[in-house]
Amino acid sequence: MEATSVAESAAAVATMRLGAYGRDAEVVEEAAGEILLLWALHQPAAQRQNAFVRHSSRTLAIDACGHRLTVLQSPSSMSTPGVTGAVMWDSGIVLGKFLEHAVDSGTLSLHGKRVVELGAGCGLVGCIAALLGADVMLTDLPDRLKLLKKNVDLNVEGWNKRGSARVSELTWGDDIDTELLDPMPDIVLGSDVVYSEAAVEDLLSTLKQICGCHTTVFVAGELRNDAVLEYFLEGAMKEFVVGRVDQSQWHPDYRSDRVALYILVKK
Repeated sequence: MEATSVAESAAAVATMRLGAYGRDAEVVEEAAGEILLLWALHQPAAQRQNAFVRHSSRTLAIDACGHRLTVLQSPSSMSTPGVTGAVMWDSGIVLGKFLEHAVDSGTLSLHGKRVVELGAGCGLVGCIAALLGADVMLTDLPDRLKLLKKNVDLNVEGWNKRGSARVSELTWGDDIDTELLDPMPDIVLGSDVVYSEAAVEDLLSTLKQICGCHTTVFVAGELRNDAVLEYFLEGAMKEFVVGRVDQSQWHPDYRSDRVALYILVKK
């Protein structure tokens, strides 16, 4: 796609406010076109990978919500096939700092909101949401919960917090425990949760179950596989209105052309 065509396509995108977020998002009307636009505009393969994280380190420090947070990682677990949640990814940093920036700028309120994080991994996003006043349930597979709970205890339990954070097992595609559905969450969070077509099917099944008509979903993903992202968007658009949050609305110090941030609300 030529540069002028890309610019024209970007300018023609419809925008609207979605769910609990107080600014306009760019509505995704066609999955293939969205992928073409993203890869042509941002050229993610040419951008620096892991700009905000270091996978070889056992800890990651980041300032958020007036605190110096320390995230424990397990680099050795990365050698296990299918394990990605043992370390932080840029998309998690971007989403966590986006939430902080949105709350600070008055475009999102998390105080007293019921929040569920899917595929929480190391748990930074959910911890930031709790420090911003939300009551958060961080979920992941059974073998990921030990590291997740350590990070929650380290970064939420010790601070004078406004919200709360708990950890729970959740396997995508399975029936969801009523504890997560009664009442339905106000906000659902996910970072680096779109990584394979097989996982996408189960993720979408879980999103359909866990989201009510007033639930707002924020999903941040690494732009590493255009086919998988297109597959996710095609499936999501059957049940949800999908909007992309422009980088100008992200935290100014945490922007990356290798990450996309979406909002989903049920149709």
